[in-house]
Amino acid sequence: MSHPHPQGNRYFVPLVQTDFQRLEHAAYLKGLLKPFKGKGELEDWADQCRALRDDLIELAERRVLGQVRGYPFTLLGVHLAQQATSAGTTFLRWRNLDRSSMGVPLWEQAMLSSATPDKLVDDLYAQELQRIALNMQISLTHSIARQAFECAEKMARAEMIYLQRADRQRLTTEEESP
Repeated sequence: MSHPHPQGNRYFVPLVQTDFQRLEHAAYLKGLLKPFKGKGELEDWADQCRALRDDLIELAERRVLGQVRGYPFTLLGVHLAQQATSAGTTFLRWRNLDRSSMGVPLWEQAMLSSATPDKLVDDLYAQELQRIALNMQISLTHSIARQAFECAEKMARAEMIYLQRADRQRLTTEEESP
């Protein structure tokens, strides 16, 4: 069985590599594999990861939601929408029109419904693939930023303990000197 190919869509155009080239992903990737010498470097890298996450959310809003909020998708009983989380990030979710229900089962029902026009099936499939990939990218950059900030805090604590020991050692040395 051959699967529909998203490139044949008439209405929804998935993101392409040039959409991502505007994002500073090279600095983000290079930032992971290096020796971190202190909390400042980690905080800087965490800020880069957070900025990349925000850029991905903005890309989802501008390029994906910008397309699916218009005709012919307004004819469907479900649509993609943004959902902000308590953790401080935003994901794409399927939502029904009255906003009473959310989730992938809505997309599945739309895909299997005879009320969904055949000409929109490939577009809905491409939208779901795009939603899955973008949500993964947003989630990973968010998690890495959070981990980097936590690591920076641990390094700050380690530095504080180290300096306490150095101060104690300095005082002991001064007391022993005539």
